[in-house]
Amino acid sequence: MQITEIKIFPVNEDKLKAYVTVTFDDSFVVRDLKVIQGNSRLFVAMPSRRMKDGSFRDVVHPSNAEMREQLEKAIFEEYNRSLESHSSSESHNNNESHSNSESHSNSESHNSDESLHS
Repeated sequence: MQITEIKIFPVNEDKLKAYVTVTFDDSFVVRDLKVIQGNSRLFVAMPSRRMKDGSFRDVVHPSNAEMREQLEKAIFEEYNRSLESHSSSESHNNNESHSNSESHSNSESHNSDESLHS
């Protein structure tokens, strides 16, 4: 079974860092995995539901360590890529905003100069 797509949905919460959707073999989709900040590292939590006794039980999960490692590695790679692209787009937007305010400021000062000379 091959992972064919991973979608990362970042969230701005203390421990919960992102929701994840994974597609296997272009035909089987698993939603609501989570990237969570643990005490010492990030980890991937499987989709789960609350049982009658209040405990949680995974709805789906890898059945062996090899698949869990492959899944976590792929999710963390995509998560890190999404952080980098989010960070670079924020930087680009901040630079654009700064440039726009400078040009707006320059045109205002140019207009003020003209009114002084009229």
